[in-house]
Amino acid sequence: MQNPTTEQAVESIARTLDHGVSVEDLDGDLIAYSSHRASADPVRVNFLLTKKVPEDVSAWQLSHGIATAVRPVVVGANESLGMLGRVCVPLLVRGFRVGYLWVLQEPGEAPDSILAALPQVRPLLDGLAEELLDTNTPESEARRRREAQFLAACAGDSAAIEDVGGWPEVGGREPWALGVVMERIDDPDVAMAELADPEAAVLLQRVSALQATVGIRPALFSAGARQHAVLLFRDLAGRSEHQEVLQRYGHEISLRGGHPERPDMLGLSEPFTDLRRLPTAYREATTAVQAASVDPRVGQLVDYRDTGVYQFLAEARGLLPAGSVHFRELAERDRNGELLPVLELLYDTDGSVADVAAGLHLHRSSVYNRLAKVRSIIGADPLKGHTRLELHLALKAARWSRRPRLTD
Repeated sequence: MQNPTTEQAVESIARTLDHGVSVEDLDGDLIAYSSHRASADPVRVNFLLTKKVPEDVSAWQLSHGIATAVRPVVVGANESLGMLGRVCVPLLVRGFRVGYLWVLQEPGEAPDSILAALPQVRPLLDGLAEELLDTNTPESEARRRREAQFLAACAGDSAAIEDVGGWPEVGGREPWALGVVMERIDDPDVAMAELADPEAAVLLQRVSALQATVGIRPALFSAGARQHAVLLFRDLAGRSEHQEVLQRYGHEISLRGGHPERPDMLGLSEPFTDLRRLPTAYREATTAVQAASVDPRVGQLVDYRDTGVYQFLAEARGLLPAGSVHFRELAERDRNGELLPVLELLYDTDGSVADVAAGLHLHRSSVYNRLAKVRSIIGADPLKGHTRLELHLALKAARWSRRPRLTD
């Protein structure tokens, strides 16, 4: 079923150009066509009937470079296919390809008049491209296939890694960095509700990530999973464009998920120049975003190298805070949550009682009293050497145990 807005734009373009036009997606599926009366060759008639470009016609069109073109392309007639000449207009949104508009030439007509008239319909073409980006591109079979291949490469599939390396937007663009972006959901009931329909959850991530990265200079590709999206960046200095991606992602997730905007997070891997490191980069980016999800002091946009002890916790599978006797004793006695927050903030702020008092809205004397209570419970000074290291690590391990387990 054609979208009324798309159909109206196509009719307006056809009237202005005084030629029959049609629009197809990246898979060669018909999206819309004009009712303009013009000479129709067998290829156009068959296309309108079957809604799909035949493989031999597709091969002929692709041989003219339409898949990488950013300007109109003249596709010559092909008598063996029963095909008149055409002008292909790539539909792009800030450099992202969303489909093709085809203008059919009359028998014996040169394409010059069509090419000369195209600037008159540029606003309509731009609006049509925006519409397709929002409604068709994320559900394109070609897009779904590429996203699945990219996620397989991140999971360590060697054949998929080799294929991704051959993509024009990836090959030769090193050094790369991988990003994992996800929304923060603190309410388990809300999280379960949003994951109740896996296909809808994946589509939400795919569309939001795609919209968030369109036109962003270092963003090369994105793919969506159930709880997060994976982004491939060209590693460049600065983080302003990554911050823009994060802001856009939050807006799209909120808009399409039907809930208020939440403090979403983006974790970035270390730079790499060998795509065989994709699985390692994926683990690094996942660790970074998980650290951001459990520890506000890490920040919403975080590089793996800045996650501190969480790097070790991610590798020490099965490490639990209960492994610390002192931590266990404190947790059992701290029923009102007064002691452990003081300790963690004190450790995180380099032992500044003033900062702890300000951060927790306490009087300094209250901080000192709580530290004295800690000493009496564990029988050791929590600010000294091994005891401080043990408790600080246990506190971070307790946070890490609450991290979201990301699933595809």
